[in-house]
Amino acid sequence: MDTAQQEATARARELQRSWYGEPLGALFRRLIDDLGLNQARLAAVLGLSAPMLSQLMSGQRAKIGNPAVVQRVQALQELAVQVADGSVSAAEATDRMDEVKKSQGGSVLTSTGPTAPGSGAPTVRRVVREIQSLLRSVAAAGDIIDAADSLAPAHPELAEFLRVYGAGRTADAVAHYESHQN
Repeated sequence: MDTAQQEATARARELQRSWYGEPLGALFRRLIDDLGLNQARLAAVLGLSAPMLSQLMSGQRAKIGNPAVVQRVQALQELAVQVADGSVSAAEATDRMDEVKKSQGGSVLTSTGPTAPGSGAPTVRRVVREIQSLLRSVAAAGDIIDAADSLAPAHPELAEFLRVYGAGRTADAVAHYESHQN
């Protein structure tokens, strides 16, 4: 790989970090490991072609163009957490992945799919991801930051909200959300 390709890949990964909280290669590898998938199965569940998934993972392509795919990624991340904490079995996870695959990327909070036992209310992380998904489906992180910069002098709290949820990491957004609750 020549220097120009390396720089383009590094830039794409940095954009992925700003849009999705981390490079997609790391995110997708974690989903593959946590959910016991291979790349072809992950691509199928997300509704991507295998070559597109590979390009996103390698940094040849920076952005997931379809908001429904972004929401499927978020649904799989939540599922991986539930598998890890034991609230969803491997068999249930397989059924849930089939539901994610069929989804059109609707709201995570209004999903009619099965929920983990005892999880009647949405988790803070799910609420935060829903907000992030909505903002990121409307504009790219750079545009959201530009909007935040424009708002900052008159409305610093709104500017912070846009920066944290529209271009920040999920963990930072969760901390922000929790700090602004009663």
